[in-house]
Amino acid sequence: MSEPEQRPRPEDSAARFPGVAAIVLWMLLEATIGVVGVFTRHFASHGARVAVLAVATLLTLAGLGLLKMRRWGWALALAAAFLTSGYGIYVILRFHQNNYWVMTLANFIFFFYLVRPEILRRLN
Repeated sequence: MSEPEQRPRPEDSAARFPGVAAIVLWMLLEATIGVVGVFTRHFASHGARVAVLAVATLLTLAGLGLLKMRRWGWALALAAAFLTSGYGIYVILRFHQNNYWVMTLANFIFFFYLVRPEILRRLN
């Protein structure tokens, strides 16, 4: 009976950065909320449903690519964080929906986390 061998974690894995895991979970949560909104008919027009599904696909691909620490995943996650925070600011200023502050601030924090040099150096 020998002890099970533990494989060393690679230096470039997302496990080294817990913030990356939080960003991935947040993006998957946002994508899930959008898909549930489409399937429960919270969006009246067909164009809005297609747009929400496209953004949900972007968020899912960004999260999965970032989890694998790929450069394309980082680029998609950076774009998704910036665009969803910009959308949040638009909704707050145009429609006075103050409940978007949490999403907007979280996306801005994730955007600034992703542009750190430590994250950029570890991408494949």
